[in-house]
Amino acid sequence: MYISIDFNSDEAIYLQLCNQIIMQIATREIHEGENLPSVRELADRIGINMHTVNKAYSILRQEGYLTLDRRKGAVICLNPDKMKAMNELKRTLRVLMAQAVCKDISREEVHEIIDDIYEEWTK
Repeated sequence: MYISIDFNSDEAIYLQLCNQIIMQIATREIHEGENLPSVRELADRIGINMHTVNKAYSILRQEGYLTLDRRKGAVICLNPDKMKAMNELKRTLRVLMAQAVCKDISREEVHEIIDDIYEEWTK
């Protein structure tokens, strides 16, 4: 598992970590049942605070990407609740669509962007 944190980014470090783990699940770089590094190990490896890793793991657990077990640690365990995932996607897209409208991005341009991104993940 490779994680690269941009310390100059406006995006919070724990969100960068969450997003990179989600992308690695989507690209099948990490798989269902695979153990993630311990909080201490990952924090040491990428040079961040343990509490930051713990926060990222907690969010990923809440969002249904992993389980936390005292003996096994953080384990990729995808939540198959499609309706919950669709509702979360809708909430996220609602804000992004508002931003697109404010920036005068057309419906067609939005669809093209979404199609391109979807193709990246389903090749």
